[in-house]
This record gives sequence, structure tokens and C-alpha cells, in this order.
Amino acid sequence: MDSTLELDGSLRLLELGDGLIYAAALHLAAELKVADLLAEEPRSAVELAGPAGVHAPSLHRLLRTLAGCGVFNEDSAGRFSLTETGRRLRSDHPLSVRTTLAQQGRLTARTFQYAQHALRTGEGTFTKAFGQPVWEYLKEHPEEGADFDTAMHEHSRVERAAIVKAYDFAGSGRIVDVGGGDGTLLATVLEACPGESGVLFDLPHVVERNRIADTGIEDRCEVVGGDIFGEIPAGGDLYTMKSVLHGWTDGEVVSILGGIRRAMKADARLLLIERVIPGGDAPHPSKAFDLAMLVMAGGQERTQEEYVGLLAEAGFQVERVIGTESSLSIVEAQPRGAAV
Repeated sequence: MDSTLELDGSLRLLELGDGLIYAAALHLAAELKVADLLAEEPRSAVELAGPAGVHAPSLHRLLRTLAGCGVFNEDSAGRFSLTETGRRLRSDHPLSVRTTLAQQGRLTARTFQYAQHALRTGEGTFTKAFGQPVWEYLKEHPEEGADFDTAMHEHSRVERAAIVKAYDFAGSGRIVDVGGGDGTLLATVLEACPGESGVLFDLPHVVERNRIADTGIEDRCEVVGGDIFGEIPAGGDLYTMKSVLHGWTDGEVVSILGGIRRAMKADARLLLIERVIPGGDAPHPSKAFDLAMLVMAGGQERTQEEYVGLLAEAGFQVERVIGTESSLSIVEAQPRGAAV
């Protein structure tokens, strides 16, 4: 029998609670850029402490904790090196998640201190933690806003291959990525489908930092700044939204979808790429993300049935739901009747 199943129930609960400690250790290692300091060769905590600006014995205890989780290796001389997993903490790794984890330590951890407020009211608690709503905070703190964009880019880099593998974008025509951030997903699709063109649409200060020019497909991609509650670029053959709707209430989602429906041609398609919550009690990342969205912004992940209902209210019908090798699913819908 699995050793986890053999644990006494109380010990199992304590083990789950210890997850907070491991997460905090990972956040600290990401913030300190320890993996960058270990990029060239193994080093001891004493050798790392000066560049990291920390107390050497305390750093050793942090690294030893994460070595037990498979992030670092410690040799007999007390020198630490990166495991294959730990290499993803390097800032220059092609699949790095360092910025995501560091920002979780600065923003998510602090916001969760007010989680009881979210449970009592259903409201996000970011404003209680930082004095203003999350989007205003990121705009007024451009360094944090840039890190947020980088974190979204990190998520997209990890997830984009699974999306392109699961859905055939060939022949999609003009693809409008609504709330597309820095364009990572759209660029991946256009690189895979050289016959298609695209429109990257997001807030002006977000698309200013787009990565389209880095991919060599700028001649096939238009960059448009705007508001998802305003006018959506019209005339697309395929509209995509990835990890956007989970930040909004049901009423706001219907409003966003209604705007897209009005911009669409009758034969266009819509893809919602989100974490769709499955039924049952089996573990799934969407359930943890759902709680995080509640606490952070009053948002939510949704079930397939919930997406079907919201899309119907906005004038769409769901054609199919496609799983991917990541935690994301693709909800494909088409316009139904007149635009609302």
C-alpha cells in the first residue's frame, strides 16, 4: 500500500499543513535567484550567502529543505547543485518558472493572510492586503506589473505546446487572441501555422511589452490595445481567450463574451482555454487554482456545465471540450442566433 495511505489521519493532515513551509522555501529561493548563482558549478551556502545577501547558516537550512524535495542536490562536502527540476528556477531556462514563484511569495502569500475575509464574503482580498485592486496595483507598480507579465509568459511557455498539440489551428484564418498578454500563445500558434494571421488584443500597457517581434512573425500579427469590456477587434475567424475569464464574476464573463459575440462573424469560432474543474474528489490543479482565484480577486475556475451556461447566455453553443496534457482544457463554441 502507498505509504501516504498508511499514515495516521492526524499525521496526514500535519503533512498537508507542512506544504506551506515548502512553498515558502521555494518562494524564497526564487526571490533570491539561488538557481542563477548555481548555474555554473556547485557551491556551498557560505559561497552563496554573499551574492545572495543572506546569512550563510540560514541559507543552508533553506537549501537543505528544498534538497529534500528534489530541487537541489547536496554533496558530502555541503555543496549544492541543481537537479533537473531545480534548473527550471534559473532565470534563463527556456521553461523557467522563477518569476512566477517569486511573485507568489510577494503577492499571493500576503493576500492569503486575509483568506477568511474571502470565505466570509466571497470577495477577493487583494485590496485588503495591498490597498487597491490587483489590476490597479500592477499598473501603478510597473516593476511588479512587468513581473506579472513575465509570470503569465512562463505559464504560457509551459502550456502552449500542450494546447497546440491538442487543437488543430491549421486553416483557422485570422486568429484574434483576446486578453493575449505578451503574445506567447498567439506567436506559438502562428509559428506552427504559417498560413494564418493574428491579432493580439489586450490593455495598451500590456501589449506594449509584447514579444511578437522576438518570433519573426510580426508581418502576420497586428497588435491592438484596448479593453475587453470595450470594442473587440472585429472580423476574426477564430477568437481565443486563455486564462482570462477565471478572473471575473459570472455577470462580467457574460459581458465579455457578449462583446466578442458582437465582433464575430456568423461562422467564426471561439476557444476558451481555461482550467475546467472535473467532477469527483480526485486531485486536480483547477481546484487549487479556483481557491486561489477566490482569495486573490474574487474570481473562479468553472466546471464544464458552468461554461456551457455562461456561453449560452452570451449567445454561444458549445461544440466540444478538449482536454490537453496540461491542466488546461479547450472549450470550443460557435455563435448561436443573433448577437446579444
